[in-house]
Amino acid sequence: MSPTDTRTAQVTLRTATGREATRWVAAHCREVPWLAFATVLTTVAGAALQVLPVLLLGRVVDGVVEGDSPSTLVTIGALMVAAALLGAAATAASTYLIGRLGADLLARLREGAVRAVLGMPSARIEQVGRGDVLSRVGDDVAVLSKGIRAAIPTIFSAGVLVVIATAGMFGLDWRLGLAGAGALPAYALALRWYLPRSAPLYRKQRVAQADRAQALISGLNGIDTVRAYRLEDAFREKVTSESWRVRDLGIEVFRLFGRFVGRENRAEFIGLVLIIVVGYALLEADAASLGEVSAAPLMFHRLFNPLGAIMFTFDEAQKSGASLTRLVGVLGEPTEDRLVGDPAVATANAMPTNAAAANAAAANVTAYPVTVEGLTFSYPGSEEPVLREVDLTIPAGGSLALVGATGAGKTTLAALIAGIGTPQAGSVRIGSTDLADLDEAGARALVSILTQETHVFSGPLADDLRLAAPDATDAELTNALRTVGADEWVAALPDGLDTMVGEGGERLDVTKVTQIALARLVLGRSPVVVLDESTAEAGSQGAAELERAVLAACRGRTTLFVAHRLTQAVAADRIAVLDAGRMVEQGTHEELVALGGRYAQLWRAWREGS
Repeated sequence: MSPTDTRTAQVTLRTATGREATRWVAAHCREVPWLAFATVLTTVAGAALQVLPVLLLGRVVDGVVEGDSPSTLVTIGALMVAAALLGAAATAASTYLIGRLGADLLARLREGAVRAVLGMPSARIEQVGRGDVLSRVGDDVAVLSKGIRAAIPTIFSAGVLVVIATAGMFGLDWRLGLAGAGALPAYALALRWYLPRSAPLYRKQRVAQADRAQALISGLNGIDTVRAYRLEDAFREKVTSESWRVRDLGIEVFRLFGRFVGRENRAEFIGLVLIIVVGYALLEADAASLGEVSAAPLMFHRLFNPLGAIMFTFDEAQKSGASLTRLVGVLGEPTEDRLVGDPAVATANAMPTNAAAANAAAANVTAYPVTVEGLTFSYPGSEEPVLREVDLTIPAGGSLALVGATGAGKTTLAALIAGIGTPQAGSVRIGSTDLADLDEAGARALVSILTQETHVFSGPLADDLRLAAPDATDAELTNALRTVGADEWVAALPDGLDTMVGEGGERLDVTKVTQIALARLVLGRSPVVVLDESTAEAGSQGAAELERAVLAACRGRTTLFVAHRLTQAVAADRIAVLDAGRMVEQGTHEELVALGGRYAQLWRAWREGS
């Protein structure tokens, strides 16, 4: 939609709560119980086997003090070596399984998020802005992928090791275990201080990155307009401002994490001091053996590495958590805002009220009439309606051109007729079917829309065309290209229909790209077509060629043109004039010129400017 028509307040896609994200992960793990169980089992076994040598070391000390035989000490030493080797194997298996489980989770999440975004109505995508959408399926997936590869396995393994090592300390002597547990309040206070401050900060950082992406995208998409109006400095300042905002939040995150590390080091110091003091007291009172007292500090020190790993990867884990909530939030978008349903239902229900034109039968497309009654629409957050009680009818197989000044509401009306958005009042019917009763999949089965923003996807040209008709033969593709006047230049391509186009392939100008989009329109065979200034970006020579292609592609279909050039309006069966959201005139070109009203003024201005 044009900037003048788009008054939608900028919002963002839904972000899930931490509890929702945890439930989603748990539900996924339940779908692969054997993998989840094996992951937990190998992780616990690896942690236990890493702690066992420390316990055996205490037994060696006691054995030396008590004068045990050398064979006993050798046996204990062999057990220590075996435990170390088995622990390494279990840890390796645990790392592999965690990675596999995480990769599977990420694949499902990525597929679900992309499916959700692709299934959203166009109005929803436009409402939230492309920056937010792309940052979720792009940046957030990348951040979570990095976290799953490194931070999350480390934290999970280290967490299990902390629990096992703590249990091992209590196994030595419950008093030594309590001394080591004296550090837990300091750890808990550090986490209690850090978590409430860090989670919102990471979410702000992700939102700021989305805003930066939106600023970049809007400037690059409208680069020609930016250059034409000398707006380079303004857009550069906006991108710079958003980039500095991201940088400032990054510095704030790093500063907060540094203070958290200091609190964690303080907790370690408290625990180690308590264990040494209590151990000395027990040894003096002959209440514990030298081996037990010697093993306790080593066991507590064994906690330093996993706790340090948790701390130094917690930053990445927090980022991953923020991205996870944003991706799960996309999956949780309300179902009424999703592209769902069976397109066949729409075509079965849309029964034509009169016979289609003869050329519709020739094109093997059943044309349906379009009826708009009392249509009123306003964007969220806007008090003034964009459209007010609009009425119009396009007969089956006929064409109507929509004209009016910039901001009159043409693009909004075209979008509503295409099934994008829901009016506050009134209705749009295709045949006997009210579009309000269909989801967007049903609407797309009845109505195709072609705007200025045509796109060629990277890959063979044939695959690009088959997006509209996956089962189309090469002959059908060639016929569609011939219909829109593109068969000659396609035949001249190095590999014909198999030529690579799009990014990294054959460079195509605006006219050729639009012809490809029109060929898709021919292959799609929808009975109603909406063209929103689809030839506006071409030069005058290209526009004339494309206007002929448009008429050929739409032959036999009910067609609505949003006319950028009045020559296109003249070619339509009838013309409707919008002014400030109201339908002020309807008729043929000759009737409206003779009327001397708004259209006649536009026509005179067009003729004088040509």
